[in-house]
Amino acid sequence: MLVPLYEAVYERLEAGPPTRLLGLGCGSGLALLMAASRGAAVTGVDSCTPERLALARERLLPEAWGTRARADVRLVDGTPEDAADAADAETPAYNLVTAFEPIGCMAGDSEGLGELLSAATPLAVRGAPVVLVGWGPPERCATSSVLRVATKLADPLRSTGSWRPARRDDLEEVAQRAGLRPDGSGRVACPFGYADMDNAVRGLLSTGLFDAAVAATDQAQVDKELTEALHPHQRRDGTVWMPNVFRYLIARTP
Repeated sequence: MLVPLYEAVYERLEAGPPTRLLGLGCGSGLALLMAASRGAAVTGVDSCTPERLALARERLLPEAWGTRARADVRLVDGTPEDAADAADAETPAYNLVTAFEPIGCMAGDSEGLGELLSAATPLAVRGAPVVLVGWGPPERCATSSVLRVATKLADPLRSTGSWRPARRDDLEEVAQRAGLRPDGSGRVACPFGYADMDNAVRGLLSTGLFDAAVAATDQAQVDKELTEALHPHQRRDGTVWMPNVFRYLIARTP
C-alpha cells in the first residue's frame, strides 16, 4: 500500500549505489527490496513477528536475486544497537535512515519512534537524511474512519494502543525530541485497495492496530464491526478502495 511513498522518498533523495541505508521497523522488507533494486546497500532492523521477518529474508537473500545477487543486504532481528553490533568493523556508517512505519494512528506510537531514532542516529554520518512517515489529516484518509473501530472496542479495557487522529506537527515533534533538524517534507497519495471484503478485513487486522480491540471483546465482534465500517468503501465490483494521503518528513542528523 505504501509503494508510492517509498518511490517518492527514494527518488527525492536519489537513493542508489552510494546509499548505505538503515531501515528501522523494516517489517516484511518491501521498502528495503526497492532500495536494493536501485543499487543501495541496505540493513533492516525489526523486532516484529517472526513471519514478517522471514518474508523479508526470503525477499532479500542473495538467492532471490538470481544473476543480480547482492552481498550488501543484512537483516537484524532486534534494535538499532544490534545492527551496529552485527556490522563488520569495516562497514561504513549509514548515510540514509528510514522509519517507514507511519505514526499518527495509535496512541503512543510517536514515543516508540523517538526511541528508535535516538538509538539509530549515532550510526549515521553527520547530516544524513532521516525519513519519518505519518498519516495525513483524517479528512484526507478514508481509512481513518475504519481505524476508529479499534478505539471504540478497545477503550473500555485500556486507554493506550488505540487509534488517534494525526496531528499537524507529529513528525516535527518527534524529530526535535530525537535531536534531528527538519529539512523538507512531502505528501503522497497511497490508496488502500483490496480484492474483496475478506481480504480487506484480513489486511487491516494484520497491522496489529486491532489487537487491543480483540483482547477487549472477541475476534467475531471485531470482524463484524470492521466489516460494517468497510462497507461504505466497497465498490459495485466487490473491491474495497480507500484513498489516503501520507506525509513524510526529511530530517538531518546533527
